[in-house]
Amino acid sequence: MPIRILSPEVASQIAAGEVVERPASVVKELLENALDAGARSVNVTIAAAGRSLIEVADDGSGIPAGELHLAITRHATSKLARAEDLFAISTLGFRGEALAAIGSVSRLTLTSRTPNSPVAMRVRVEGGAAGKPEIVGAPVGTVVRVSDLFYNVPARLKFLKQDVTERRAIDALLTRYALAYPDVRIKLTEGQTSSLQTSGDGDRRAILAALYGIEIGRQMLEVLAEETGLKLSGFISPTALTRSNRKEITFFVNGRWIQDVPLITALLQAYRTLLMVGRYPLAAIFLEIPPEEVDVNVHPTKAEVRFREQERVFSFVQRAVRRALLAYTPVPQLAPPSLWGTPARMVDPAWSLAHESNPLSVGSEQEAESSLPSAMPRIPLLRLVGQIGASYLVAEGPDGLYLIDQHAAHERVLFEKLMTLRQRFDILSAAAQGGAQHEHKNIPSQTLLTPTVVNLPPQSTNLLISQLPVLQHFGFEVEAFGPNAFQIRSVPTLFAGSDPAAALRALVEDFEEDETPLQNEIEARAAGRVCKRMAVKAGQVLSPDEQRALLNDLEACAAPRTCPHGRPTMIHLSVDMLERQFGRKGAR
Repeated sequence: MPIRILSPEVASQIAAGEVVERPASVVKELLENALDAGARSVNVTIAAAGRSLIEVADDGSGIPAGELHLAITRHATSKLARAEDLFAISTLGFRGEALAAIGSVSRLTLTSRTPNSPVAMRVRVEGGAAGKPEIVGAPVGTVVRVSDLFYNVPARLKFLKQDVTERRAIDALLTRYALAYPDVRIKLTEGQTSSLQTSGDGDRRAILAALYGIEIGRQMLEVLAEETGLKLSGFISPTALTRSNRKEITFFVNGRWIQDVPLITALLQAYRTLLMVGRYPLAAIFLEIPPEEVDVNVHPTKAEVRFREQERVFSFVQRAVRRALLAYTPVPQLAPPSLWGTPARMVDPAWSLAHESNPLSVGSEQEAESSLPSAMPRIPLLRLVGQIGASYLVAEGPDGLYLIDQHAAHERVLFEKLMTLRQRFDILSAAAQGGAQHEHKNIPSQTLLTPTVVNLPPQSTNLLISQLPVLQHFGFEVEAFGPNAFQIRSVPTLFAGSDPAAALRALVEDFEEDETPLQNEIEARAAGRVCKRMAVKAGQVLSPDEQRALLNDLEACAAPRTCPHGRPTMIHLSVDMLERQFGRKGAR
């Protein structure tokens, strides 16, 4: 086949394929244009899940009559003029492709009026062919009506999913933008039904309640953080409120919705050790960054961005979210607090955060943990009752009964002791060096009388080798001992008497390959795995003294409610629930 130049119609449809993938793509482009125009109210109307009709009407600044025809031309935009402007973009749109791309695969009608114009102008586009502008009557703002999407591209139309799926995509899109722009009234209508309507009063928590229900809106934790050049706001779910996938994790950067895997990873790292495996939080995070520090021109649909200092941004997100979680993580309860009054140490964290006058400031994770005794509810002093099932401790508190998982609790105790020792020796080493950069000093270890040899499968060898410096830093002395074999010569004093081979295998078994930890999370991750293997097991009978010691150690922990892997260490049975179960407060 000879080489030839494509016709303008074919070139337009190819370009449209990068911008217009489905009806939700049309809604996104038109909504962003409305927001760029300064709209305070945006009404979206659809029919047949957007296949037959999408109409977006706004009250923004409008398009001047003399520029209306230019607005539907490819690469025509008012957002930038020079190539240098690409590196300091403060608007959502900038390529000048949306209207032209949409018009090439639909029947489009564009009506607009500026505040200083007595009349509106309208132009029609069908399959990329534009008609002559005409004078009409219309309010100030812009109305874009898209009919018969993909009518001239049947192959693309055939690949659309069922109406319920396409409608769900539009709902999810507008839900996210409603949270990102609480000062804008956004309404979605299909037929006679209005499925989304926000007031535009700027109250994000009210929007959360309207979108997810009052209970979820009440539970969501607000995060506010700021440092030089970076500002973060938004909401995250407490550890008790999770989903089975990541679909409800939303990030906006400078008002732009992005789907950025590293940012999501930073958020999940903040939840590490606080959530059960396979569970994910709800989050709506809004980042504000100087435009020159972020490149938005790296993806056809502008769904991804690149940061000039990505490690700084990711660390900022992780620390801000982690600090909020450590400050407001509640004890799991099987019933609401007692009707006779909530104990001072068990205040509802969602209520506390919603009424907090001073927002959280950003600090290091270590600072957050060190401030826990005054910043978060601690478990009350408990009186040991005994052990049941050789797996659980029973304890009495001033507000009810506590069931403690001995394995999860011991994991948490060992983890915090190990991390505390590491931090303490880092501080001492830094002091000895006068605060200069230095090589980490290892924590105390105990030499084994007989070195233990551990054999691993070949696929696990490289993984362990990469973790050897971490093990050494924690007091393990491990060296290669032949092909796929390692010799353990010493272990941390904290783990004296435990099985050293189990600690070594903990780093290579059940490895989670779906997440790449940030560099500063590797040690905590390794420590969590080692402590899991060293902790007492379910089914292990403990003496009364051992039970009391475990309970006392757990009470002293900074984060006693979960193990390092996110499982709860305790369950609280309130006095109120017990009284209801025994019929002391009426029918159940």
